[in-house]
Amino acid sequence: MISIRQDLCNGCGLCAESCPCDAIVLEGAIFNKKDKKDKNDEEGKISITPACNGCGLCVEACPKKAIAKNIVQRVAFNKKSGEYKGNCEEYSKEDYKDILVYVEHSDGNIAPVTLELIGKARILAQTVSQQVCCIFVGSDMPHIAQAVESILDFGVAKVYAYLHEELRYFRADAYSNVFFDCVQRCRPTVVLVGATPVGRSLAPRVATRCQTGLTADCTGLTMRANTDLVQTRPAFGGNIMAQIVTENHRPQFATVRERVMDMPVKITPFGTVEIVSVTPQMLKSDIDLAYVRKKMLPEGIEHAPALVVAGNVIKKKQDMEMLHELAQLLNGRVGATRPVVESGLADYSMQIGLSGRSVRPQLIITCGVSGAVQFIAGMKASEHIFAINTNPDAPIMKIADYAVVGNVFEIVPALIKQIKKGGSVVI
Repeated sequence: MISIRQDLCNGCGLCAESCPCDAIVLEGAIFNKKDKKDKNDEEGKISITPACNGCGLCVEACPKKAIAKNIVQRVAFNKKSGEYKGNCEEYSKEDYKDILVYVEHSDGNIAPVTLELIGKARILAQTVSQQVCCIFVGSDMPHIAQAVESILDFGVAKVYAYLHEELRYFRADAYSNVFFDCVQRCRPTVVLVGATPVGRSLAPRVATRCQTGLTADCTGLTMRANTDLVQTRPAFGGNIMAQIVTENHRPQFATVRERVMDMPVKITPFGTVEIVSVTPQMLKSDIDLAYVRKKMLPEGIEHAPALVVAGNVIKKKQDMEMLHELAQLLNGRVGATRPVVESGLADYSMQIGLSGRSVRPQLIITCGVSGAVQFIAGMKASEHIFAINTNPDAPIMKIADYAVVGNVFEIVPALIKQIKKGGSVVI
């Protein structure tokens, strides 16, 4: 993002003093050319580390106009020399290729959203005859190396592994440095990140350094022949589904929520793992870890095989108990819409929709759910949708595999009774 003309630089160091990220490094024995006594004296050199956030303060501080802020990303990685170069060359879309997926994991246990993204990336890459790559950041323990190798089973062409003991635990600034280094190294046309707390912290930081766009919480992705990524996400409170395209910048960043894409199937591995050296500049962080304590997360509804969802007709505790009984008979869990959660009858962890959880169970039974766009976006991928509603024209009835027009408080008890008998259910 910042280019330096070494021939104009006098090594005064004002740029380094103005940098809030400590991203400017002065190298060499003699920085100021005025102090040069002999023609054999080595001149100093100024370089920009990955910690740069592109703020441009160094541009204003330089009295010699030797520093310039590039309008577009102009930092290239020369694969032949293995070095970065900063110049005024602008790259076209054809200079960016392949899809890069960030691998999120917990001590080697790969998050399901990562595999879902790899599966979707493979489909997108086939559209433009490109490949899927991954970036893996973690410690250098043996079991982590095994986790890196396992990613190749899902059709990944290359995994860029940044392994270092100081990368064992997530630190936003250090991980962003590493992530940015990988983007510079492979120059992908698309970068996909899970819309998790970690992903939502990393993606905007790296996208900003690349001076490109980021579409958050996508629910759909398609690829055009010219490698433009069509990113679908809810807008205006979920009332419409917007299609966003980043036409003039690369790479294209997108975060995707878990349980939105299909899981990929394993294939015969053909890819390779590249162990990338982790430099001290990448590890530089303003975060000190005093101690790490694992948080015990409650069991969520995302992976339940069956869900019974409480709609706005559920008004009291006894109504919820009825749905819990049905869910227990189906070996499932109870979910809820936003109004039910806000009424205090259900916990936020049970909420389904854009502001809650995305689910795709084998069976989902909606009880009095009208089917707002926000709710449908979080459950439309369910294998079988069974809807109960008194309104035959409710939006949920249009997407349901089985739609029953009737009273929830009559139909659900009948379902419970028949299931307990072990017979078929006739409504």
